[in-house]
Amino acid sequence: MNIVAILGSPHGMKGTTGALLTGVTLSAKAAGAEVKTFSLSKMTVKPCRACDACHRTGECSTKDNFKTLKAAMLAADGIILASPNYITSVSAQMKAVFDRCCGPLHCQAMQGKYGAAVVTSGGAESKVVEKYIIGFLRIMGCWTVGSVGAEAQQMTDETAQAQKLKAAARLGTRLVEAIRDKKTYPGQVAVQRSFYERMKVLVTMRKDDWAYEYKYWKSLGRL
Repeated sequence: MNIVAILGSPHGMKGTTGALLTGVTLSAKAAGAEVKTFSLSKMTVKPCRACDACHRTGECSTKDNFKTLKAAMLAADGIILASPNYITSVSAQMKAVFDRCCGPLHCQAMQGKYGAAVVTSGGAESKVVEKYIIGFLRIMGCWTVGSVGAEAQQMTDETAQAQKLKAAARLGTRLVEAIRDKKTYPGQVAVQRSFYERMKVLVTMRKDDWAYEYKYWKSLGRL
């Protein structure tokens, strides 16, 4: 079982988001998964330039570390996305990854994978960002098993931190169990199916421009 964790904090693993993510990944490893963590603080992922190369050829024209992240996500059974709350959204580093996933999004290439979100916040706004990350994972085609969030002060108080790390550990175990049991979530089907059909129509309409994506859908018998 292969799980990929992507950390969007500029502080890397030394920050509060990294600490909360570690609680998830250690639990996932203890439950039997292999986990690879990528810290965007040590990588370069540039913004999407809307060149359409990924739609035409399947390859992004921008030369940076996104290719490595994309390959890791496509090969994974589970994906954990971790980010601090930056003005009720993810960090710029994480948002660049999201935007560069437009090719896999159009192809619905992550169908059947499982996802989870990790968020820390200076105040009580982590739920907003957790919901945003979960929404991203669902439209990518992933089943989502949940999220964990914490305020920064909770990660510096010994008692509060212990409670949050327990919640993180439960999330890691739940992710592994969902992958192992091939669990499905009926409440998520409508959103997944709606976006799938939307992409199917879009790729079909643009088949002359987006040759790679159209051929991808055809090769899987979806068209």
